Amino acid sequence: MAEAVAEPSAAALLAEAREEVDRLLGEWADRLAAERPGRIGEALAYALRTPGKRVRAALVMASYRSVGGRSPAIVGVASAIETVHTYSLVHDDLPCMDDDDMRRGRPTTHRQFDVPIATRAGFLLVPVAARVLSKAVAELRLPTATLGRLASELFEAGGIQGMVGGQWLDLEAERRRLDLDGLIRMHAGKTGALIRAACAMGGITGGGRGEHVAALTAYGEEIGLAFQIADDVLDATGTSEALGKTAGRDAELAKSTYVSLLGVDGAREAAALHARRAVDHLEGAGLRTPELTGLADFIITRGH
Repeated sequence: MAEAVAEPSAAALLAEAREEVDRLLGEWADRLAAERPGRIGEALAYALRTPGKRVRAALVMASYRSVGGRSPAIVGVASAIETVHTYSLVHDDLPCMDDDDMRRGRPTTHRQFDVPIATRAGFLLVPVAARVLSKAVAELRLPTATLGRLASELFEAGGIQGMVGGQWLDLEAERRRLDLDGLIRMHAGKTGALIRAACAMGGITGGGRGEHVAALTAYGEEIGLAFQIADDVLDATGTSEALGKTAGRDAELAKSTYVSLLGVDGAREAAALHARRAVDHLEGAGLRTPELTGLADFIITRGH
């Protein structure tokens, strides 16, 4: 399957985000394995070393740079976002959730270890994310108040008002048919909350003014929906090998998806619409950059 073609600056940013986040999370994996000897430390390290596209990390970095941020230490904030995302994937794959065997091309954490260890490792990644974020803020020499603001964004997005609440709605919706409004409400939490937080946190870390952070947050909300719609299309049309996880799980679980409601072509059109709206928010605030517009394009065309 051909790779999505992003604008050159977005492609370069994704490569940078993968390299730098993988390096930093690898260092944290080594530290945690040493701090927690035995299977739980091994599971934490295994989960943190799981490869990925690092789209959320790239969104943090692009948003930070859009408001004038320049420090390489932003990778720490991006890594905190990716740590929370990793926790959500560890739990999402459990037998009581989506019951997946593969994630990003390798066995899921509960398949590599066992369900109790994976469950515990997922919970423990939340305070790990707090440590990663705190260290990043110190390296960026930001005030304590900014750390509090960033932590609030991150953990609200990862909690009952965001991912956890969205996942709850997702489980409740299995073998039931949702309308489009219900589907959007579910995915605004499950997928969109952390993507929205990534954009807002980049703007906050870069010292963006209130209207700039608001525009980046609105961009993140639209991109979060576009991301999920594109994921639904990939689940319906891709192969397990190409996706790095089990394809067709939405259909097996009789989940309501954008594809089941709109069809493949309709879902692709909806993703493109949300991506355009996202860029419009940037345009209105004077924040349209090649990196952010390129990431919007990548999100809806990956896998094409």
